[in-house]
Amino acid sequence: MAFKPTSLGDLIAHGFDDIIDVRSPAEFAEDHVTGAISLPVLDNEERARVGTIYKQQSPFLGRKIGAALLFKNAARHIEGPLAQHEGGWRPLVYCWRGGQRSGSFAWMLSQIGWRSEVLDGGYKTFRRLVTSMLYDTPLEYRLIMLGGYTGTAKTDLLARLAARGVQILDLEKLAGHRGSLLGETKEGQPSQKMFETRLAMALSQLDPARPVVVEAESSKIGRILLPPSLWAAMCSAPWIDISAPIEARARYLVRAYEDILSDTDRLTEKLNVVRRHRGHAIVDGWMALIAEGDKVGLTRALMQEHYDPSYNTSMKSVERKFMAQISVPDLSERGQDDAADQIAEIVAQANSI
Repeated sequence: MAFKPTSLGDLIAHGFDDIIDVRSPAEFAEDHVTGAISLPVLDNEERARVGTIYKQQSPFLGRKIGAALLFKNAARHIEGPLAQHEGGWRPLVYCWRGGQRSGSFAWMLSQIGWRSEVLDGGYKTFRRLVTSMLYDTPLEYRLIMLGGYTGTAKTDLLARLAARGVQILDLEKLAGHRGSLLGETKEGQPSQKMFETRLAMALSQLDPARPVVVEAESSKIGRILLPPSLWAAMCSAPWIDISAPIEARARYLVRAYEDILSDTDRLTEKLNVVRRHRGHAIVDGWMALIAEGDKVGLTRALMQEHYDPSYNTSMKSVERKFMAQISVPDLSERGQDDAADQIAEIVAQANSI
């Protein structure tokens, strides 16, 4: 049997006990259905080998060798991670486009007695549903942008808003990047496809009838591009602007960016990138502060000489409609809580309109 979802919502509410991705590990790593288990019936090398034989020698020989490898690997999965399942287990299986890999594996599971089904069209169906949501239609959500200079704790404020029951969309978390010159994390960023999957799933969990607070970002977070529908909604959304004294921002950034500020080699590499843009004198000044171990002085200089000028330039390019402007005297835990309370109240008023 084949499961045929007509929307992303249908797939999210699939009702199966497990979703099994039988594609190669490399395919799974690039993107996969959220919550899927990776049980490849061909590993990366086997898939490449079978594909080469299929194209260069003969389709029949490729299928024969592929089948032998597939059933050998399937047997290992059945004896291993699937061994604990009882007879009523109901898995949904998919491969690239719902063809031989998923069909063969689902057939084997059904012969055991499990109620397996194949995702019609495979991963390509899932990908089509994601792109349809993000690229083909305008977003139906009412966004509110949380803006302000770098170091005003906008990302932390999002978490505090979520704890207060406010709907949020944390794009930096989804993109695996803090959205600035020093925003790269050690975990790295997902693929563009994986980001879009994360984004689509996050949006699917939101109530379109209620406002959604999003941190103001550019159209690119690290190497991840925001889909046009989301970017258009962000550009037309009203803003809540956060401001704080530069000393409070500098000390906050030392805490928030402790990982890269403590990695001198990585920090130096990142800052050297902007020499052509900011000039040698300015960047050499940053390097001197790094050598002195003056993290607060460095973050202060970065804001005065790089982040704030960039922000001011970007603010001139697009007209913004401000709902409110909130001044935060300090960015301590208490200061952030007070700011989050104010923002939550503003969002609640917007929700009642």
